[in-house]
Amino acid sequence: MEIGYALSSEEHRPLDLVRHARRAEECGFPFALISDHYHPWTDRQGQSPFVWSVIGGIAATTERIRLGTGVTCPTIRIHPAVVAQAAATAAAMLPGRFFLGVGTGENLNEHVLGDRWPSASERLEMLEEAVAVMRELWRGELTSFRGQHFRLEDARIYTLPEQPFDVVVAAAGPEAAELAARAGDGLVSTSPDGDLVRAYREAGGEGPVYGQLTVCVAESEREARLIALEWRPNAGLKGPLSQELPLPSHFEEASAMVTEDAIAEQVVCGPDAELHLEGVEKFVDAGFDHVYVHQVGSDQESFFELYEREVLPGAAEKLSARLLTQEAAA
Repeated sequence: MEIGYALSSEEHRPLDLVRHARRAEECGFPFALISDHYHPWTDRQGQSPFVWSVIGGIAATTERIRLGTGVTCPTIRIHPAVVAQAAATAAAMLPGRFFLGVGTGENLNEHVLGDRWPSASERLEMLEEAVAVMRELWRGELTSFRGQHFRLEDARIYTLPEQPFDVVVAAAGPEAAELAARAGDGLVSTSPDGDLVRAYREAGGEGPVYGQLTVCVAESEREARLIALEWRPNAGLKGPLSQELPLPSHFEEASAMVTEDAIAEQVVCGPDAELHLEGVEKFVDAGFDHVYVHQVGSDQESFFELYEREVLPGAAEKLSARLLTQEAAA
């Protein structure tokens, strides 16, 4: 079990993201995932730098931390051939430290070129074909491809990493989990859903399983709840809205119905390390072996201090005790 850090491109400027990645490495986080957006969820969040440029900065300023995209959509806004080249370059700059997270995307980011927003089932088809396109290109050979959704004409990626890297697939339902087992090397999700992990494992998935835990560390629980409601009200939205709404203003209107209590149900709020450990344990109980933690808002340093001082050591102690208990029972 590993605990990592979430770099939120929607909330932070590019040089701040680079600095946060370096700080996460100093605190002992072994890995991080960075989001890939064209728009933030709301105007209040206010940022959305080009993720591949930020990854280059992180590669140049860190030494140990592993980094993945959380996640990239390689189907509509950016052709999979371009994502394949970007990922290969990132892996070459982060030798042994990069993995590519992919998903079916959100209308928020993918509509910007005027393309039609496909149905959920069609987006899954497109994602599976996109992964196949990228894997062909990573062989480093002259490649042509004519699929149902994508075409290549005599394309070759020359700059490749010395060793292959994982492709982890985002999933919120069983069909996507089965796709992750079939086409990917791992699974990523945003909720501690044990049924999702079981669907992935039963479909033959043997790779790592990443889960995102959203938190807000502040001086008090009350202050943290208000910050989370201000900066991340979309965390309280339910159903398919996150995939379907096209504009930050639409998310703001929908989020106006989200209450402080609703946010507190989705976001671990406050400075109590025990509550954060309980949040991690929910993912462990659901079968996740990697949890990456997103601190909402501008104050990342309070988060780093709490996790370095209490949460990371506490998690290691609890997980070691759990393992010893399981071994004794066996």
